[in-house]
Amino acid sequence: MSLFDYSQPHPSRRSPSMGRRGAVASSRPLAVEAGIAMLRDGGNAVDAAIAVAAALVVLEPTSCGLGGDAFALVWEEGHLYGLNASGAAPALADAEALRRDGHKEMPKLGWPSVTVPGVVSGWAALHRRFGSLPFTEVLAPAIHYAREGAPVPPVIAGYWKAAERRFKGMGGVFEEFEEAFLPGGRAPMPGEIFRCEPMAATLESIAFTYGQSFYRGSIAEAIAEHSERTGGLIRLDDLQRHEPEWVEPISVRYRGFDIHEIPPNGQGIVALIALGILEGFDVRSLDQLGPESVHLMAEALRLAFADAHAYVGDPRFSEVPVRELLAPGYIARRRALISRDRAMPAAEPGLGRPGSWAPHDGDTVYLAAADSAGMMVSFIQSNYMGFGSGVVVPGTGIALQNRGAGFSLEPGSPNELAPFRRPFHTIIPGFITKDGVGLAAFGVMGGDMQPQGHVQVVSAVLDHAQNPQAAMDCPRFRVAGADRLLVEPTVPETTVDALRRMGHSVLVEGEPAGFGGGQMIWRDPATGVLIAGSEPRKDGYAAAI
Repeated sequence: MSLFDYSQPHPSRRSPSMGRRGAVASSRPLAVEAGIAMLRDGGNAVDAAIAVAAALVVLEPTSCGLGGDAFALVWEEGHLYGLNASGAAPALADAEALRRDGHKEMPKLGWPSVTVPGVVSGWAALHRRFGSLPFTEVLAPAIHYAREGAPVPPVIAGYWKAAERRFKGMGGVFEEFEEAFLPGGRAPMPGEIFRCEPMAATLESIAFTYGQSFYRGSIAEAIAEHSERTGGLIRLDDLQRHEPEWVEPISVRYRGFDIHEIPPNGQGIVALIALGILEGFDVRSLDQLGPESVHLMAEALRLAFADAHAYVGDPRFSEVPVRELLAPGYIARRRALISRDRAMPAAEPGLGRPGSWAPHDGDTVYLAAADSAGMMVSFIQSNYMGFGSGVVVPGTGIALQNRGAGFSLEPGSPNELAPFRRPFHTIIPGFITKDGVGLAAFGVMGGDMQPQGHVQVVSAVLDHAQNPQAAMDCPRFRVAGADRLLVEPTVPETTVDALRRMGHSVLVEGEPAGFGGGQMIWRDPATGVLIAGSEPRKDGYAAAI
């Protein structure tokens, strides 16, 4: 029995971490240490980012895993590179069959929600292009944590307990989850050690084959065999077909800075549309947590979500009007719909076709890394909803994502489930540049909170001159559904009352998980000093050397 109560009864404050040789920020201190070790050994920011990401598969399996997806933005030598390592629906995917079975929306659990995992391919692609240390060395900390074990911190223990309530006793295809992730028949408690030898062996295979065994070798065969034997749709061909895609980031100008996101199939465009709308308001002159500032941001986000939910899909299969949605004239027309003192009754898409789909909440890990040479990495990976689908491949420690729940079953939707199509994705890394200089890697995880967190963090830094840690600490709000506005208890009561008078349906929400978890590393272009901040709502940590 632990001596300590792991609740946090008192508000805590921390300063940003600063250094010049490198910086790493993530949701687990032990994962950050893995990244710092790469930098101390002469590795670069990509080596550090992959080491952190792999370690988090072991240290935070409640939010990410080997069966998930990933996206990255990498700044190197004056250029920003984008990587989309999200997987597609299998060849046997059939929206009409699900509709015939009575489904109005995509199942959230089990094999119907599983898409091809992309995260391992993302690690390998990043390392091939940018890595400097051996891939085996970069994955070594993750293998060590899986084999030797690591203590489970309080926030993650809480998510793990929720997963126990979700999956324990369900039987069938979920039995493997209990064996792999409920040691002793229950979720680990805070301070208890979690280890997973099958995951260690899987990570070793990935390390020594450069990820090839996951898509074209023994691990791929294990995934495909388990799928076919237990009623899944994934086949070996689906895994062999998968390749990550290098993409050109999209951006908008905000206060003289360029804010960059990965293009669709993700929701980064939501943040860009909202920031484009806010560019036309003098937000910096307003009280950051005052009613007018929160109102303007919330209305901009509602309009941006309406567009994204109507038009975003996999651009390889559907024409996504990215240029039109980010055009200054279109942004100005959307801005004109916002009243300064009254909430809009409803937000509709602006290009003529209504949308009827929205993503679910999810759990994710976001991390940032930077080195002394100027390379910076903004990286995010996820199994979507907690442990994902609940399907675990026997003897591997691989929990498969439920990204298929991100598809629509609406006939003709640009995001309708179809073979080889990638679903609408919630996870988004962000980046800030100015005049061709890379300044900041940042992100905020948490379902549809992610673009909302991006907007609020960017505004905190660029409108209110807050350092990365202060921007992470700042109280947040969240647009939820068509008309609700959730706010943290630390948002002033006077703001809440005023927002209600404006017509917002405001709910004060005490659970911090709903307001995301973020990281940011900023590079001072004059001094080279790296300034890092981490999320107080998670078990987060930022370190600089």
